[in-house]
Amino acid sequence: MYYIGVDLGGTNIAVGLVDESGKIIAENSTPTLWRRGYAAMIRDMADCANKLLSENEIALYDVKAVGIGIPGIGDNKTGRVIYCPNIDWHDVPLREEMQKYLNLPVMMDNDATVAGLAENFAGISAGCESSVFLTLGTGVGGGIILGGKPWSGKHNVGSEIGHMIIEIDGDTCNCGKQGCLERYTSATAIDRMARQLAQGHKDSALYQACGGDLNRINAKMVFDMAKDGDTIAMRVFRRYVKYLSIVISNVIMMLDPEMIVLGGGVSKCGDFLLNAVREEVPKYILYKDVPYSRIELARLGNDAGIIGAAMLGKNI
Repeated sequence: MYYIGVDLGGTNIAVGLVDESGKIIAENSTPTLWRRGYAAMIRDMADCANKLLSENEIALYDVKAVGIGIPGIGDNKTGRVIYCPNIDWHDVPLREEMQKYLNLPVMMDNDATVAGLAENFAGISAGCESSVFLTLGTGVGGGIILGGKPWSGKHNVGSEIGHMIIEIDGDTCNCGKQGCLERYTSATAIDRMARQLAQGHKDSALYQACGGDLNRINAKMVFDMAKDGDTIAMRVFRRYVKYLSIVISNVIMMLDPEMIVLGGGVSKCGDFLLNAVREEVPKYILYKDVPYSRIELARLGNDAGIIGAAMLGKNI
């Protein structure tokens, strides 16, 4: 039996044919071009899926379901997307539209949630009864997996960890609230904090590295220079680690998961970030004599979106 997984992004739509073990058998992609409207985008998803089936000589009856990771929230009871801000989807009949082209069960969930599901099924947290996935990229997303199944809450808005408020009256987030985690632990947060500090320290190695053009500063540059011991870069890095560790400790106190997985572009910093977080988190743990969640780096990378979306079909 096979599954079709769709990773719907703001730039590209990636579609994969996935087997029972979570292995991607074949995949293809197409530009999202979201301004065309949802109908054209959904047709493209189906066209990619049908092309994969044809090229691999797999009949539709050998496919159990289609799963779609969406950059927002949806309702599997109704089959409708509630809201995806980055592609301007509001109350979209995703299941109904997809089934015009593929007569299969259609499931959906938030893209960070399906990435967490992928890691729980075929990645670093495989075999864990419970895990929480944090995707650290342009924004911050979360995926909660309990008993091998994604948990998004009663109203499908759970696991929005990036919009937990961790700084009262803090910086204004793109969502309109103040003090959201995303404003302090995203890649864009690193850029912002580094530019602010470098502006006041023009003799710093970080300022010199960008040639005085602060717009050239990015998260990778900051972390690379922190590894080399630059004072300003290390201040940004330590602040970042502190905020991330505080929210990890909050997740531990709320859910006590078996594992917390760090993914997304920022996690590519690797052991430098992981070891710093592992060292910082115990400072905020309440019960010092009780074991707490393992903290690990994600393994599946960009494949997680397709794999996790496909594995939504396992829960039908």
